[in-house]
Amino acid sequence: MAEALIYDAVRTPRGKGKKDGKLHEITPVQLASQVLQALRDRTGIDTADVDDVILGCVSPVAEQGADIARTAVLNADYAETTAGLQVNRFCASGLEAVNIAAGKVISGEANFAIGGGVESMSRIPMGSDGGAWPMDPAVAFKTYFVPQGVSADLIATKFGFSRDDVDAYSVESQKRAATAWKEGRFKNSIIGVKDVIGEVVLAHDEFMRPQTDMQSLASLSPSFTGIGEQMPGFNAIALMRYPEVERINHVHHAGNSSGIVDGSAGVLVGNRAMGEKYGIKPRARIKGMASIGSEPAIMLTGPADVTTKLLNRLGMTVADIDLFELNEAFAAVVLRMMQALNIPHEKMNVNGGAIAMGHPLGATGSMLISTVLDELERTGKQTALVTLCVGAGMGTATVIERI
Repeated sequence: MAEALIYDAVRTPRGKGKKDGKLHEITPVQLASQVLQALRDRTGIDTADVDDVILGCVSPVAEQGADIARTAVLNADYAETTAGLQVNRFCASGLEAVNIAAGKVISGEANFAIGGGVESMSRIPMGSDGGAWPMDPAVAFKTYFVPQGVSADLIATKFGFSRDDVDAYSVESQKRAATAWKEGRFKNSIIGVKDVIGEVVLAHDEFMRPQTDMQSLASLSPSFTGIGEQMPGFNAIALMRYPEVERINHVHHAGNSSGIVDGSAGVLVGNRAMGEKYGIKPRARIKGMASIGSEPAIMLTGPADVTTKLLNRLGMTVADIDLFELNEAFAAVVLRMMQALNIPHEKMNVNGGAIAMGHPLGATGSMLISTVLDELERTGKQTALVTLCVGAGMGTATVIERI
């Protein structure tokens, strides 16, 4: 079987996911198209050699619907022979798209494939696609459905993370992201997003709040107390599933949870022969990937489980990984993974994460590949693991090795 080699990875900046955000005027298909064009132009490849483009998109409706990957392929002036596929594994969609692209290369189905994602949360609000899991009472009852914020607070309560713990983690995320931007650590992957007349409208992550400190976070009220304690009583549902927990301590708020933003990203994966054809050197190889299901009420503990599954499959341990990237959906999610696997904070999200920069749902997983690849090259380190928690109780992970 062929190796799955990463030849390039790019992402847009993250724009605030509101009507006054800099990327609100840019349609989702334009966000995705500009990423595809950047991958083509940076590598000089003939897009006729790209067999497939797989894009994660968590709300694939309206202008994000109708297989946005294929629409973006055509809009980006790729060869008509390049196929397109939209996938949805909730927050891990962008990483799952990269894994699918890698699987196509490893199997020989594709010579080049692009995995990535797109989400315009300012134009297509989260939850626009509905679904039986939260909306069908019979399904919701059977699966102990609770909103993710209540699940995050359940994690914090069950595993002993206080309000100070989650806030302190979030302050550090802001500091790390600010340092990364100040030192130009993202410059190799960021592409400026242009408007219809070709002017750059955003070249920097817009959501960041580097002035954040413990005092400013202390002024914020917990976001999920009402939905947890009032009808329909999601706290009660969570405690039915976890009766060992006496009561849920609500600790998460807007300052220690991931931000709502717009953005897109893409990763070019190919075999060695295609790189030699174009005279481009691979930057990394994908050593392995995995997905897993986990208990759906607590929902967000999958990263530790899928990391264990993948490392066991590869004959590796936590000590063999130089850098970890875990999407900061909520602060307690990261604290729990570090606690469960004994991962030191100096190896985890070293350039900040979604608490500071935002989480464009379908794109984040592929953004994390570019972030950690740049950091491996910057520091001369070798191996990284990228993972995300996933709605309905899942986890997805990928291990890459710098070349």
